Amino acid sequence: MEFYYCPADEYESISVIEKSRFICNVKSIASEEEAKEYIRKITKRHSLANHHCYAYIADNKGNIQKFSDDGEPQGTAGMPILNVLKSRFVYQSVAVVTRYFGGIKLGTGGLARAYGGAVCSCLDNAKLLKMYPAVVFEIETDYDGYIKVSSRKYSESFIIIERTFTDSVRLEVAVKAVSELSAGNFEQLIREVTKGCCKICKKTEIFYPFEV
Repeated sequence: MEFYYCPADEYESISVIEKSRFICNVKSIASEEEAKEYIRKITKRHSLANHHCYAYIADNKGNIQKFSDDGEPQGTAGMPILNVLKSRFVYQSVAVVTRYFGGIKLGTGGLARAYGGAVCSCLDNAKLLKMYPAVVFEIETDYDGYIKVSSRKYSESFIIIERTFTDSVRLEVAVKAVSELSAGNFEQLIREVTKGCCKICKKTEIFYPFEV
């Protein structure tokens, strides 16, 4: 996967359809257990609501996913919510749509549009982080090397995600995996920039928001 999106924060939107109130809450999550805990939190917050339908994708590949209609007709709530997350590449995220029934039945098609539309509306108004696969390097250099590495000249090539200042400077740097700057080229670049006054090693692989 080249990238995916996830919410930068927790977001909520409210829509009213035929007197029924649909409240959508969306949040990024780091695990399936975190998704379940968030669903419990929203259910408790709206304890008088008729339905708490949800869907989540708990990993960055789309393999860990679950949805629930919570008493609505089968296929009219949880699946439409999940389909919106999948179609918009919103992973490591959970969406909960709470419904306060207004007394007018919407029919299966109307329900599917209402639940899916509630998630669309929430995501449209959310700040979404665009997450790219990245390689994290750890660099140790002197202060002169740090000034050169952190120059704006290289700001589009990599991002410094952590700095530790002691007698030397330790950096954790994320390099976008899908870019012209390969891991090998990055190491060569850092050695050239610091004139060899550095220690550099590959630390791990992550997804990181290079763009918003």
